Amino acid sequence: MVDVEIQKILPHRFPFLFIDAVESVDLEAEGGPSIVALRLISNSDPILQGHFPGFPVVPGVLQVETMAQAAVVLAHLAGKFDQNTHHCFFMGIEKARFRAPVVPGERLEVHVKALRLGRIGKFEGEVRVGDELKSNAIFTAVMQPKDKGEGSTP
Repeated sequence: MVDVEIQKILPHRFPFLFIDAVESVDLEAEGGPSIVALRLISNSDPILQGHFPGFPVVPGVLQVETMAQAAVVLAHLAGKFDQNTHHCFFMGIEKARFRAPVVPGERLEVHVKALRLGRIGKFEGEVRVGDELKSNAIFTAVMQPKDKGEGSTP
C-alpha cells in the first residue's frame, strides 16, 4: 500500500501525514492484528527546520503520532475505522520510551500491534531502523462517529 491509498484511509495531509507506505499487514497474527508501515525521514521535513538546527532530530511526540497513524490504517483494514464516518482521537499514551534519535536519511519501520480493536482501541507500537529500536509506546484511541452533517475529508 502506498501514499495515495493511505490518503484514502487517513484524514491527514502534508505536512502531518507521516506514513509513506505499508509494508505488511497480518489481521490474523497471534497476539492481535499487526501492521508494518514505513516512513522516510528527509532533511526537507518542515519540522526539522526548527527542531535542533544543526542537528535535526524527529521529535518523540511525532514518532508516537506516526505509530498512531499506522494504528488507524490497521483499524481501517480490520473494518473498525472509516474516515468518512469516524474520527480517531488519542485517549492515552502509556509507557512511551525514546531510546535513540531519529535523524534525516533514516528509513523507519513502524511496527504496531492491536491489543484491542473496537470503538476503543489499544495498541502497542515500535519505531525501528533496521535492528535498532528508536522508540516504543502503548496507546489508546477512540473511534468516534462524526456528527450528522459533518462533511468527510476531501
